[in-house]
Amino acid sequence: MLTVKKLLTSLLTVSLTLAAAEDQSEAPPAQPAQTPGAPSIPADLLEDEHVREELAINEFTAPSISRIFDSLKSLAPLPLADYPREVPERMPLDRADLAVELGFLIADGFLVVQVGELGKVEELAGQLTRYAKALGAGDRVTRHAASLLDSAKKGNVEQLKKELAATQKDVELELVTLRDADLAHLISIGGWIRALEVASGAVDKQFSPERARQIMREDIADYYSAIIGSLEPRIAERENYIEMQTVLSGMRLEMLIEEGQEPTPEKVAEIRKQASKLVELSLMRAKP
Repeated sequence: MLTVKKLLTSLLTVSLTLAAAEDQSEAPPAQPAQTPGAPSIPADLLEDEHVREELAINEFTAPSISRIFDSLKSLAPLPLADYPREVPERMPLDRADLAVELGFLIADGFLVVQVGELGKVEELAGQLTRYAKALGAGDRVTRHAASLLDSAKKGNVEQLKKELAATQKDVELELVTLRDADLAHLISIGGWIRALEVASGAVDKQFSPERARQIMREDIADYYSAIIGSLEPRIAERENYIEMQTVLSGMRLEMLIEEGQEPTPEKVAEIRKQASKLVELSLMRAKP
């Protein structure tokens, strides 16, 4: 038989346990940890999967190219024909250059899907596979390439978008095993620069303050400027990357809209000009 003292102790233990459980149930869920000192990713460019699956928010997490295009939906259709891009026959030897160009390819995939040129998906899928293999993520991307072709034949636009988004994520997952976070960020940078080039051209061609606000994202320009500065010196100290940071600093000033003011055609024209410069700089390959 329990003594009074033991009974009171047992009741107290149960009460404390229940109270702790209640407090825990009311507490907000723990947020994934981000690498200390890393710039914050604009919230609308972060895929949900990054929060709840393998990557969480860490040094490998980068803005989703899919979400970048989601933020530009109101500008559709984007004028892809005005900004053609030929993929060089010879792939770069430098892995940083491979990553940036892979980002351009994924962005081109979204552009092709948006304008309905599904006949270009086969060639695009082949290029994605080539670049992914060169980065060591070929097995993962080959599966997506097959699905891209199947979805293109069926005209399944939404599935095409899902496969393109999954391609970026799976390359990131492979880079986790290789411990190369810089490449994950460079893929995202390439995708954003390509998207901005075409989107700023669309607004410059058909201006309205509402359309212009879609590209006035100084938070994104700030984020990528900080990321470039955090890359390993072998990359960050290349002349083209130093100049890219300078261009991004100027671009963010054009993107800032003071309270009570509206975007202007002049600002949009300058952003389009600077976006073209970013394309030129980002595609400059390392010297052998």
